[in-house]
Amino acid sequence: MSNTINKFTKYINLLDEVYQEASLTAVLDGDAALTSAGANANELVIPKLEMDGLANYDRAGGYVEGDVRLTSETVKFNYDRGRAFSVDSMDDEETAGVAFGRLSSEFIRTKTVPEMDAFRFATYFDRATNTASATFTTGEAVVSALRTATSKMDAEEVPYEDRYLFISPVVYGLVQDLDETKSRAVLSRFADIIMVPQSRFYTAIDLLDGSTSGQTAGGFVKSSTAKELNFMIIHKGAVIQYPKHTVNKVIRPEDNQKADAWKFYFRAYGLADVYENRIAGIYAHQKA
Repeated sequence: MSNTINKFTKYINLLDEVYQEASLTAVLDGDAALTSAGANANELVIPKLEMDGLANYDRAGGYVEGDVRLTSETVKFNYDRGRAFSVDSMDDEETAGVAFGRLSSEFIRTKTVPEMDAFRFATYFDRATNTASATFTTGEAVVSALRTATSKMDAEEVPYEDRYLFISPVVYGLVQDLDETKSRAVLSRFADIIMVPQSRFYTAIDLLDGSTSGQTAGGFVKSSTAKELNFMIIHKGAVIQYPKHTVNKVIRPEDNQKADAWKFYFRAYGLADVYENRIAGIYAHQKA
């Protein structure tokens, strides 16, 4: 039995690697070392530094005293989802770990990651103040919209580094069809260009609870009033993004009161938000 448990541990340790490989928004994950736990288990405390600007220097009186204010912002985790799975004990004991490994990696790749990406894009769109809309038919129009977006962010002094362009494949295809010299300049402004399937690229989504009639399959759907996103430019320093994936319980068949099966409980727990003083670091463009 210990060999099987060891296999479970090995696969559990690989879950984060599966997430990093499959997630399109993983590049925005923050460094948890820069935060601290809040008073409650579902909170993070993020330090904020504010200070006065320059003042006139007086040759007689010297310097004008300024204030430095170190405060903190407490944010609550806003994403908490889970599922329980069973692997029948008729699967050989020594391969149960493999069965679990396949189940968990497929679940993360096909269910967890698309939902988390969609949740993040919808959340960041909801926070964004710089937005635009259009239905693109030419690559020139897309390039023009990207130039407008980057110019807006430049004017609001969003750092040039760590700006990521998330764009739908159809819209990006219009740009790729152009003469490369026409698009090279604007595309070079981004740390990376990441194509996002339209199926997870909406202005708003509904998370299905998994238990209500009509929602038992779980997952997410596009909200009834939502629009499809053309692209989003996100400065990494603007978002507060921390994921956590856990298998917090494994029940052996002999301890399972309902079935002769291994029982695994998977939980996806995380935070997606935008710093209140860095909202300019999000630019969203939706379909008209």
